[in-house]
Amino acid sequence: MWFVLAVTAAAIFFFAREKYPLEVTCVGILMALLLFGQVFPVPDANGRNMLDAYHLLSGFSNPALLSVLALLVMGQAIIRTDSLRPIIQLFVKSGFMPPQLSIFFILLFVLSFSAFLNNTPLVILAIPIMQALAISAGVSDSKIMMPLSYAAILGGMMTLVGSSTNLLVSSTMVELGYDPLGFFDFFVPGVILASVGLVYVVFILPFFMPDRRSLTQELRGDEKEFVAEIDVTDDSLLVGMECVEGRFTLLPDLDIRLIQRQGHLILPPFEGYKIEKGDIIIAAATRDALADILSKYPGFLLSDAEVRAIDDAEKTVALDVDGEEKRADLDKTVEETRILAELMIPPASRFVDMTIDQVDFLRQFGTIVLGIQRRARVVRRRLGRIRLEPGDVLLVAGPQGTVNEMRGQNSDVIVLSGSKKELPIPKKAPIAGFIFLVTVLLASTGILSIAVASFSGAVLLIATGCLNIRQATRAIDRKIILLVGSMLALGVALQATGGAEFIAGVLLKVPFADQPLFLAALLFILVAFCTNILSNNACAILFTPIAMSMAINIGVDPIIFAITVVFAANCSFASPIGYKTNLLVMGPGHYRFRDFMRAGVPLVLIIWVAYIALAKFYYGL
Repeated sequence: MWFVLAVTAAAIFFFAREKYPLEVTCVGILMALLLFGQVFPVPDANGRNMLDAYHLLSGFSNPALLSVLALLVMGQAIIRTDSLRPIIQLFVKSGFMPPQLSIFFILLFVLSFSAFLNNTPLVILAIPIMQALAISAGVSDSKIMMPLSYAAILGGMMTLVGSSTNLLVSSTMVELGYDPLGFFDFFVPGVILASVGLVYVVFILPFFMPDRRSLTQELRGDEKEFVAEIDVTDDSLLVGMECVEGRFTLLPDLDIRLIQRQGHLILPPFEGYKIEKGDIIIAAATRDALADILSKYPGFLLSDAEVRAIDDAEKTVALDVDGEEKRADLDKTVEETRILAELMIPPASRFVDMTIDQVDFLRQFGTIVLGIQRRARVVRRRLGRIRLEPGDVLLVAGPQGTVNEMRGQNSDVIVLSGSKKELPIPKKAPIAGFIFLVTVLLASTGILSIAVASFSGAVLLIATGCLNIRQATRAIDRKIILLVGSMLALGVALQATGGAEFIAGVLLKVPFADQPLFLAALLFILVAFCTNILSNNACAILFTPIAMSMAINIGVDPIIFAITVVFAANCSFASPIGYKTNLLVMGPGHYRFRDFMRAGVPLVLIIWVAYIALAKFYYGL
């Protein structure tokens, strides 16, 4: 028991610290448990080892995991076919309603559909539309992006398929010998909590949000987040330039973080250093600063082919009699050719874990990457070697037509700015929407189990051409597979060794622990705290056995405590790492880590108080 508790503590530590990738921590947990179970077996009444490979690895064949993965595939099909766009467009049409009212109805729409659809595709679909509405309403993106994420999380509290967390709690209950949760078992209290949260999100949360109207304001001073790379060529104007008072003359608005010279790194301060040919400058700058450099010194940031094309065009203009008129046309053409756009990497992108060099944006899309924005971290390495993560925002330069094509035809990136082209409604949208509605209907009425309904729906979406096998496999997140498998293994070990009962016993020794309402409130706030530093899925699996043991020890219906874990594990409001949708809006909203704490902690406390009232008056604790 003590060994398994030590593994649990280590898992919490490494998940929270994020020093190693999540996948590494998960396989390390599995290895430790498998080896321990082999050397120190824990026999059951029949003499069978409860910590053998069969029991510990059974989580990978869990029906809940299959359901989660199938729902991810269905969500990807919704994105690719734009099935929900016609509904959202009703709120966006000019003159139909004021932009502020449109924003409210989109939040309500996202909250409602999150009860039946994976939250991530809903947020991905809504981000560009919310940006357009923010411009019309005259408000900054930072005022509405976090409410969008919170609305999606709140909607996930209402039904069993609203969040993968809910499915995993139900699955863990089955592993412990209880009946699974029903589709609408916590719908009424979930609606109440979501409604209370929505009131906060709409009327109070905007006052907590900073007014960051542009990346220039967000990235000023020490908060610069765009990391750009400048290669110094043999004929570059930068060659021989000396750093004076911490700045280089031609690059006054760039915060140079390091210089790579013949395999060596030169770190600040650069006083007295001169730039040499072949140097690679890694700098942080605002979007406007990079745009200014791009317009003044295109050779710094454009490819050789693009520079030659522009130079040839300029020479032609210089020899022409009507030079002034052609010069104006050339300037316009060059500006259009090199517009700046911001692209976000979604979770299902095939570019995740690939370096920028491996993606080769210039060859694939005809655009060049000028910089990268990743949360609040400064990336001290060559731009091309940075491995992309979900939520990364790339600043690219390329033709307007190319940017439009990236928005209309590529699901590996989300165009956040640089293109206002409206997308046509794909022909497969009605098919995808129909399959999705039928799947939800069959699962909610109990005609088919959730695992069978979701898997069948995913297969039908592939069979009807709404997405292909390659796109479906890309939608499956390996982090979820490893996290769920390893956490279910840890849950099995905690149950087999008595660790869950031990933790429950410790919690029962606190003052007033004999009162079910107090114990439920204590469990809720403990899980809500952990879900913001770990993962909602990990918390669901770890705390469900503990909650069931606590309920049995005090003589309360275990279902109530399981639902408590469902609601608490969904309170991922106070941290960008708590839930994927928070990470997705961090770039478009120009948020910092502390913004989520300032806005999310009050919401967690509000939901906690509302739950205590429900536990007393609805569940009778």
